[in-house]
Amino acid sequence: MHLLYNIGVGTYGVAIRIASLFVPKAKKWISGRKNWRNTLPDTGTKEVIWFHCASLGEFDQGLPLMNEIKSKNPTIFLLVTFFSPSGFEHYQKRENNADYVCYLPLDTPSNARKFIQHFSPSKSFFVKYEFWGNYILEAKKNNSKIYNVSGIFRPKQRFFKWHGGFFRKILKQFDHFFVQNESSKNLLNSIDVTKVSITGDSRFDRVIENREKAKDNKIIKSFKADDELLIVGSSWPADESVILPWINQSTKKVLIAPHQVDDKHVEQIISGISRKVARYSFLKESSIMDFDVLILDTIGQLASAYKYGTLAYVGGGFSGSLHNILEPAVFGLPVILGPKHTRFPEAQAFIDGGFGFSIETTTQFEKAFETILTDLKSIGDKERSFVEASAGASERIYQAVFVS
Repeated sequence: MHLLYNIGVGTYGVAIRIASLFVPKAKKWISGRKNWRNTLPDTGTKEVIWFHCASLGEFDQGLPLMNEIKSKNPTIFLLVTFFSPSGFEHYQKRENNADYVCYLPLDTPSNARKFIQHFSPSKSFFVKYEFWGNYILEAKKNNSKIYNVSGIFRPKQRFFKWHGGFFRKILKQFDHFFVQNESSKNLLNSIDVTKVSITGDSRFDRVIENREKAKDNKIIKSFKADDELLIVGSSWPADESVILPWINQSTKKVLIAPHQVDDKHVEQIISGISRKVARYSFLKESSIMDFDVLILDTIGQLASAYKYGTLAYVGGGFSGSLHNILEPAVFGLPVILGPKHTRFPEAQAFIDGGFGFSIETTTQFEKAFETILTDLKSIGDKERSFVEASAGASERIYQAVFVS
């Protein structure tokens, strides 16, 4: 099975090289790993602690623990790797203490051996998911302690299938799993992985950190003024097709932060809006805010922008790739989302708690919006309490790994 895994990895490498001729993201994936063997830093005698994150969302999830480790152990060398360009290209927008950040080379035996032997991490943390077999086996061979942070597991994953023997072997290399919920713990126990603790989701810690550091934005503040403001965060075309008809017939102010901020997508959104609309990047602090809809066509400002909102619609729920609903929730903004959210347990918790609202149509969106406004303060208070009560995963993991 290991041989088949390596063949699959090699095939993926060939496929992405071919795709890089046509797909910009694939090209970045290839170019970011070019000559990686010749650019590895000298860590000296420092203890290396390694975090692997699939993308930016997982980096945010691991960041509170990284900060905790670095603040209490300032002499360690903090290594962070990414699989996706969307993580590597934007992690600098977060305050972080990483000593070296790079793409994780393709998971071949030779790459894993070179990478692990160079860094010799004493502890290796895989955030949420992405369990690369050769790196994990090589790290274990080099006596690294291996941990999973804020893991989430589902029955359909290959670890729990009859043909998943090799992948179960990989999970059994881990020294401990720190998972988000009981169902994940039970699934791991069902395949004889017993070193598991339910510590919760470290993203709650991250959004609380963000709230405390949220920057003021004079443009958004002036745009909102004393009005109620709907913030549409990380929207995709499927979300916009539902939201835009409501926007056009509403009198409420709206800020739209599309997931893709390229000119083509932004102009498509603008062409579908019949009210007065402006692009954030075209404005200055002194601009007259004589418009109804603001398009936040920049990256990295949405999390702080939520502080000005009244309620939020979070995108990705029509494709099954729901974006972070905790970012608006930490400010007490009730959240409306699309129907495909089963991979995100916090979404169902929001719905059960009465501060999350799943919709499929424009009419359902309008009804949810009106329901929220009739009891806004009570809903927001329940939401803030839920977020505060759910925090602390990073400290629990730190205590378990470094203190106990």
